[in-house]
Amino acid sequence: MKKKIILLSALLFLMMIAAGCSTIENPVPITPESTGFWSKYIVYPLSWLITTTAEMLGGSYGLGIVIVTIIIRLAILPLMIKQTKNSKAMQVLQPEMQKLREKYSSKDAKTQQQLQQEMMQLFQKHGVNPLAGCFPLLIQMPILIGFYQAIIRTEEIANHTFLWLYLGKPDPLFLLPIIAGLTTFLQQKMIMAGMEGQNPQMQMMLYIMPVMILIFAINFPAALSLYWVVGNIFMIVQTYFIKPPAVQKATANEGKVRGAKK
Repeated sequence: MKKKIILLSALLFLMMIAAGCSTIENPVPITPESTGFWSKYIVYPLSWLITTTAEMLGGSYGLGIVIVTIIIRLAILPLMIKQTKNSKAMQVLQPEMQKLREKYSSKDAKTQQQLQQEMMQLFQKHGVNPLAGCFPLLIQMPILIGFYQAIIRTEEIANHTFLWLYLGKPDPLFLLPIIAGLTTFLQQKMIMAGMEGQNPQMQMMLYIMPVMILIFAINFPAALSLYWVVGNIFMIVQTYFIKPPAVQKATANEGKVRGAKK
């Protein structure tokens, strides 16, 4: 049943992304009369929220984007907290997971099935969901694409300046893209703390993801980079303060061991 729900969610997500991407090629101004699910229920609400917030702040669309970014992050905060706690709990379980992999090292189907069963029992015992990290991403991608379209399809935002930036054009100094790349790296590093050498694929993503964000930010409107930077800073602060009980216990035990050694 869970697999069917996940598959259905993934299909709906892909359909939504496809609908959003199709309007990027031929962007038209967004208005209250815009038709289509994507424009009416994703892009226009974001455009309205940014412009309304900017008007309340004296016409500063840059500050409007900052405030809206924080509002969006607060709205998805419960999911992000769950993801962060889940990631850190997974780190604590890495030694036990490695023991299971060594115990069931054979690649035959029966052994691998036993491995998966033991892994699921381990996750259930500690209340860890290995798929929890996917759901925030599924939510953020439509928001990110919708945010981009809200910028390029709303003339007031695209033509506005903020600090040294033209919000509808890439950062000419490349400063915001660099900050976006660095904060992405720092965020990933904090989430993966304690997993060094345990997961080569995740370790690779630690370096690939910031480079991808840097390249995108160089070529995309500065307003999108601003959204990404503010969101990253929010996540860094959140990750710093959030630790699940399993991690707190492991940290306390580690401190006791160090104290004993001294």
